[in-house]
Amino acid sequence: MKILKAYTYAGCGTCKKAVRFLRDRGVAFEEIPIREHPPTLAELKGALQAFRGEIRRLFNTSGRDYKEMELSKKLPTLSESAALSLLAGNGNLVKRPFVVTGSGYLVGFKESEWENIV
Repeated sequence: MKILKAYTYAGCGTCKKAVRFLRDRGVAFEEIPIREHPPTLAELKGALQAFRGEIRRLFNTSGRDYKEMELSKKLPTLSESAALSLLAGNGNLVKRPFVVTGSGYLVGFKESEWENIV
């Protein structure tokens, strides 16, 4: 099994639950600090494809940066490449945890969805 890449933020309760979930199940993963090292453009494009072009699913819509940038108003008119560039350049904008699996992507933590990866 390929090692998962889990982009997380240390101060995020949801990320802590997700990491605990993976550790409790003995899943091998590399934890990457999302603020310092956001997902790559290629990873974000892959996730966007996996989520059938629903760009909003990749954004941390409850985050301060998202609100300060007024992205709820701007996102509908942003091009896909502009939106992906924003995400790749600012880990605070990416919904977390952001996980790259051997066969797909997980964004946010819903235990029922994550059961399929272990």
